[in-house]
Amino acid sequence: MVIKAEYVEGNIVVFDRESARKLYAAGYYGKPLGVSKPKDLDFDEPLVLDLIEALFLFDEGELKVYKDKKELSRDELERLGKECYTRFDELYIVYRDLRKRGFIVTSGIKFGSDFAVYKHGPGIDHAPFIVQVKSIFDEIHATELVRAGRLATTVRKNFIIAIPEHISGKVRYLVFSWTRL
Repeated sequence: MVIKAEYVEGNIVVFDRESARKLYAAGYYGKPLGVSKPKDLDFDEPLVLDLIEALFLFDEGELKVYKDKKELSRDELERLGKECYTRFDELYIVYRDLRKRGFIVTSGIKFGSDFAVYKHGPGIDHAPFIVQVKSIFDEIHATELVRAGRLATTVRKNFIIAIPEHISGKVRYLVFSWTRL
């Protein structure tokens, strides 16, 4: 069954409560509106997805998105994503790759990164990885690595830089391990 959602001010909202619970249960997609940390699947609120999640679910045949009662095409949904994110293509490639590898991927904003990555899901385990997406052309300064390393060790996570390749869709991961001497 394909779930229907609406584009609302930069977000994708699943208003049907049963569909919202099913989608969240299927892989911790989105966040129930007004619920900061859902403890279980028994919520009765709409589900808010960001555009990266929505495009992934669209590509997987799980989601149809409507704007002003008109069904959006993939190109239209991608265009909306690019209007909201300056690095939409890079973020999407990494998000898709991590999801395809079986990880649960959420926003990493509270960790100062692009993504927080879980093996099992929020509320089940803590995210063991925080991921920063970089272009192959980006410069990475030593102070940025030190800042990321300090943050990662403080919150007990591994810091990863993900470098997507646009043509192949492959992603290279640089995993940093920190040790105390």
